[in-house]
Amino acid sequence: MEAQTGILTVVSGFSGSGKGTIMKRLMEKYPQNYALSISATTRAPRPGEEDGREYFFRSVEQFEEMIEKDELLEYARYVNNYYGTPKSYVQEQLAKGKDVILEIEIQGALKIKEKYPDTVLLFVTPPNFEVLKNRLVGRATESPQVVHERLCRAGEECAGVEAYDYLIVNDELEACVEQVHSILQNEHTKIFRNEGFINQIKAELADYAKGE
Repeated sequence: MEAQTGILTVVSGFSGSGKGTIMKRLMEKYPQNYALSISATTRAPRPGEEDGREYFFRSVEQFEEMIEKDELLEYARYVNNYYGTPKSYVQEQLAKGKDVILEIEIQGALKIKEKYPDTVLLFVTPPNFEVLKNRLVGRATESPQVVHERLCRAGEECAGVEAYDYLIVNDELEACVEQVHSILQNEHTKIFRNEGFINQIKAELADYAKGE
C-alpha cells in the first residue's frame, strides 16, 4: 500500500484548557506518529520558555516581514499579539507521512480549514468554567487583567466551536491523550484519504477481469 501523506491537524481551546499539556504528552508517547508545529509570536516569552522550542519569538517588525514574504500558513492577532504558523516545516513533515499538529487559536484554525478542507480540527475545553478560571489563576504567570482578558476571549471563542470536528473535554490527561491519538489514527482510514489505494485495487481487479 502506498504511504499516506500526513494529516494536518489543528488543536485549539480556551487559554488554560490544558491543550499544550495534552500535545506534549502525545508527543512523548507517540513521537513516530506526530510532529508538533512551532508557531511564531510577538508576545514576550514566559519564564522557562525558549525561542525555537515553545515559540519562535519575533518582534512586530519581523513578524510583519514574514507576512509580506508569504512565509506563514496562517496568522492572526490575539490579546494584542501576532501568532502565526511558518509554512516550510509543516510541508516537510506532512510529506514524510507525519501528522502535523498545529496548536493555534480559533481565528487561525478557521483560516486553515478554509484553505485546506481536509484539516482535522479539535477543540479542547476543561469540564467547566470554574476549572478554567482556576487553571488560569493558578499559572501565576499573568496579571489579573490578562486573566480577565483571556476569560472574556473564551466567551467569544464559544461562538466558533461548531466549526470544529471533535470536542475534547480535558478532565483526565492520559484519557485525553489516548482519545486524541485514537481520533487521528481513525482519520487515516477514511475513504477520501485512501483514494490512491482504492484506485489501485480497482485497476488490479479490472485487469484480472479482462484476463478471464
